[in-house]
Order: sequence, then structure tokens, then C-alpha cells
Amino acid sequence: MKKFLIFLVMICLLMNLFGCGNSPTNNRDITEEPSSQPNTSEQQETPISEEESNMLKIEIVIENKTFSATLYDNAAASALADMLPLTLNMSELNGNEKYYYLDTDLPTNASIPSEIKAGDIMLYGNNCLVLFYESFSTSYSYTSLGHIDDANGLAAALGNGSVQVTFQKTKT
Repeated sequence: MKKFLIFLVMICLLMNLFGCGNSPTNNRDITEEPSSQPNTSEQQETPISEEESNMLKIEIVIENKTFSATLYDNAAASALADMLPLTLNMSELNGNEKYYYLDTDLPTNASIPSEIKAGDIMLYGNNCLVLFYESFSTSYSYTSLGHIDDANGLAAALGNGSVQVTFQKTKT
């Protein structure tokens, strides 16, 4: 009887192993909660060149200071670019970022970045636009949208508390 039970347990274990092995590896819905696994997709952090599309080269205006920024070549950044121009009253969080909850959900492809850098533009969840003005490490998942080309003076321009920030397409 003992051998029969061991045999039955082994069969169940084998069925579980082979049953899971046939499922597709990437069947996530893009609006599903972000994965904690890093995404190594090329599309996530590949800045596009100006020749590919002027639409993904943007300006971020804070008070009277304008910062040039580049959006990455991904679905979330393209969806954000389609919404521009946007003037947002961004709120302060943790002394390192400004954030705003958009009315529209954007596509996500979240991962945990190795480091947040001053000037990073990211999406938390599927509708929280975040502009980082300090560099630090994190354990949170974000969808990378782009970065400010030169973040010098960004922290001073954003100041303390809420601030009005305009995201607009580069005028050419």
C-alpha cells in the first residue's frame, strides 16, 4: 500500500510539472498589476532618435524654465505623447519626485529599475505620471516613459510642494 501511495504522489507531481510547462510564457494583459521581475525588453529603455519622430521629443516647462526631454519608444510613452500638451498640478512625494494621477490609463510594461535617476519620467501603476528630481534606488515597479536630457536645475525648478508642470511637444 505504501508503494502505491508513493507511486500516486509521483504521478501527481509529474502531471503538475508537465501541465504547467505547456502554458504560454507571456499571456499577461497589459493592464495587469506590474510584475516584480525586471523587464529586459529593448523597447523599454531605447531612446528614439530625432529622425524617427519629432513627436517623441518633448519639452517640460516648470514656471519659466524649459527642459528638453526624450520619450522612449514604447506604447506607454506613445500614449502619453498623444495626450500632449498637458498642464498638470503635480504633487510632492518623499522629497524626490512629483506625481499626478492621469484621467486615462496608459499601457504598462513595468519593471523594477536598478536605480531611479534625476530626470526620469515614469508611470507608476497604469495612470500615475511621476517626474523624479533626485537619484536613488527603489523596490517599486515602474513603466519607463523617458528622461529629461539635462536634469541640472530640475530640483530647484520643481521646488517644494505642488507645482504646475507643462508637458508639450517640441516646437519645431
